[in-house]
Amino acid sequence: MKKAFWLAGAMAVALAQPAIAADSVKIGFVSTFSGPTAVIGNDMRNSFELALDHLGRKIDGKPVEVIYEDDQQKPDVGKQKTEKLVQSDKVDFIVGYIWSNVLLASLKTAVDSKTFLISANAGPSQLAGELCSPYVFSTSWQNDQTPQAVGTYMNQKGVKSVFLIGPNYAAGKDMLAGVKSTFKGEVVGEEYTVWPSQLDFSAELTKAKNSKAESIFVFYPGAAGVQFLNQYAQAGIKQQIPLYTAFTIDELSLPLQKDNALGVPGAQQWVNDLPNEENKKFVADYRKKYPGLRPTFYGAQSYDAANLINSAVVAVKGDLTKKDAMKAEMEKVNFKSVRGPFKYGNNHIPIQNFYLQDVVKDAEGQLSLKTVATIVKDDQDRFHDKCPMK
Repeated sequence: MKKAFWLAGAMAVALAQPAIAADSVKIGFVSTFSGPTAVIGNDMRNSFELALDHLGRKIDGKPVEVIYEDDQQKPDVGKQKTEKLVQSDKVDFIVGYIWSNVLLASLKTAVDSKTFLISANAGPSQLAGELCSPYVFSTSWQNDQTPQAVGTYMNQKGVKSVFLIGPNYAAGKDMLAGVKSTFKGEVVGEEYTVWPSQLDFSAELTKAKNSKAESIFVFYPGAAGVQFLNQYAQAGIKQQIPLYTAFTIDELSLPLQKDNALGVPGAQQWVNDLPNEENKKFVADYRKKYPGLRPTFYGAQSYDAANLINSAVVAVKGDLTKKDAMKAEMEKVNFKSVRGPFKYGNNHIPIQNFYLQDVVKDAEGQLSLKTVATIVKDDQDRFHDKCPMK
């Protein structure tokens, strides 16, 4: 009887003790590290690692363990890797996700387990709307926002008609919908291509040319963007129909697109020459750590993700059980972003500026992206009112 009372008392004392903080911060990172689009995943990893270097490889004094997983650009594989990170590795945060279809397949696993997920790229409309979650944040954008900025710029240029081309998956549909939501001219044609296998765009380019459209808009990230732009120039259409893009020209694709990228404008919330001090340090240290490479917006978003995590863990003094407090801290955006100041909407999607970017040759004759102007300020995605979080 005494033993039973002693055991009950011991259990009560144990339950009354504060939670013991974890010895390390475990982060899972899901991206594409194989195949033609591995260059994107590698840039994201490079930038995340640089952020950890800048943090001294510790968060609130705790060592950081990062587990990188290759989603192979396949939704089912991404889902499996997310399940592994949550169920087996028991990570505290999951970061990454280039592709919207991969993120959508993986989302439920993270949300159901109340594991914080930070999308460092993919921004499907569902994530901003009905599938928003207290445990999901973005350090990028909602897919429609960047092409919406392009549509606004086309209006400013007086463009009267456009032919739209993009890949047939979640992000491709969001991107073309984004342009249509702001462009005031006529959409004379809209073509979706097989993703990610189709790299021959001759049929779509012929349709665009025959449509008599005044302009073409495309969204093709990675290798597809290289192929499209090169075929656009080789077909002689560049001299006839201006091209406007989103996520088709970046620091990874430029060395392959070369002069074909000159004169093709796009929009972005981060460009390498943004004049804030955090960005200057990020770009300079990236180029120093990874000779011959330049960071991209994918990397900038991943760098910010590491600092967002750091802000949350520091705020709770390393007690990773305080999820509500970590959520509240992340909502404050209490860190200095390389894009400059931004804030979160009710759906945890950034409210931020979008800039016109163009390709120029620098003093060394190297192609690079340059900020030309601010297209829109403090832009909020158009799906936030569908998010049940208020």
